[in-house]
Amino acid sequence: MNKHTHLIGIGGIGMSCIASLLLRRGVKVSGSDVKESRITQELKKMGADVFLGHASGNITDADLVVYSSAVKEDNPEVIEARKRGVPIIKRAEALAQLMAEKTAITVTGSHGKTTTTSLISCLLLEAGLNPSVAVGGILRNIDTNACFGDGDYFVAEADESDGSFLCYEPMYSIITNIDYEHLDYYHTYQNLVGSFTEFLNKTKDGGCAFCCNDDVTLMNIMKDYTKRHIVFGLTDSADIYPQNVQMNGLSSRFDCYYKKKLIDSFYLPLGGTHNISNSLAVIALGLELGINVEIIKRTLSNFKGAGRRIEIKYNHDDYLVIDDYAHHPTEIKATLAAIRNLKTKRVIAIFQPHRFTRTQLLLDEFAKCFDLADYLVITDIYAASEPPIPGISGRSIYEKIKERSPQKDVVFIPKNGIVMHVLEMLKPGDVVLTLGAGDITKIGDELVEKLKG
Repeated sequence: MNKHTHLIGIGGIGMSCIASLLLRRGVKVSGSDVKESRITQELKKMGADVFLGHASGNITDADLVVYSSAVKEDNPEVIEARKRGVPIIKRAEALAQLMAEKTAITVTGSHGKTTTTSLISCLLLEAGLNPSVAVGGILRNIDTNACFGDGDYFVAEADESDGSFLCYEPMYSIITNIDYEHLDYYHTYQNLVGSFTEFLNKTKDGGCAFCCNDDVTLMNIMKDYTKRHIVFGLTDSADIYPQNVQMNGLSSRFDCYYKKKLIDSFYLPLGGTHNISNSLAVIALGLELGINVEIIKRTLSNFKGAGRRIEIKYNHDDYLVIDDYAHHPTEIKATLAAIRNLKTKRVIAIFQPHRFTRTQLLLDEFAKCFDLADYLVITDIYAASEPPIPGISGRSIYEKIKERSPQKDVVFIPKNGIVMHVLEMLKPGDVVLTLGAGDITKIGDELVEKLKG
């Protein structure tokens, strides 16, 4: 990589990952973001020059500029870079450059990417393979979202939201599922499926693709796929599958079969059958790489999770506060199903919709995905740099839910009123679950502080 790399939007989880990897390689790193955060503070400690606010003067001596998909062409640093003739590339292109010298393992899918990538990263670390890692969330086992190892493997979460996952040419590719997501970029479901097909075909000869056979769309793609592949899933029609599944709160046990042969029994400290599915992909990859089954078992049983993936923020005799990144109806249903295994008195869900386009496109699905919540709080949409869409708001979801289920305990509350409202109605035995890809986690944090007193 270049002598000095500047990252626009350095505080984002994906961009900070690139920054961290570059710093660990001894590259001079600078970057800018609109506000300071824990991430920017950590990057400063590592040696990065971080500017608050975007300005043309921030890139004075940069040899390369990297920008995230959230950065627009009218950004002053983008304009200045183009004016000066400084090379400017997308985040995925920068990550692809870092991966090029390694054996790449990439994970993509509409849901489950971060957890699956995190599990694979932990597995290779536990096996002593010293991988490089780039994850779209904080991997709690190592308290970071990135590391640069001296081993042969590079494990990366491949973001499909803007088509940038097509920058990669992995030796091993994992696809968890395909859902109606990011159609603001793809416009049609056919375009989305076409991109996943292209990604699959980028798997290198001599490698292997791992795909979930519980996903109908994905299996339709696989009908025409001629390269080596392994399918994982929750039924015995898959190459690798579970039997004798036992759910116990936010954990599970299952026997794992590969090609109809019992491999071993596994414990997974994660809730929900969707996480069993994610773990099957990890087990299959581990077997493919020749990693000892005992190491795979140990990795799964010791997994601490990824940040904002059913993350327990407060665990008290009377109350439990959990935070989750779920922002799509499919994810919300899966998370609520996992929480229900706790057998608690009430689940109070607090949901912050993410993006106007997603809310508009999936409004009917949002009305159906909260059935397992006893009480539901809907708040305003987190725009994520999108302009508002007339007639679309958080209240739109609330009204749609009431139209479908008039008896549903659901309220619409602006964000600044949520904590007080929940505190007034909270009862011993309740679970409070914050949901969304925006800044709703701050509500959970504020609630925890109040509960601690």
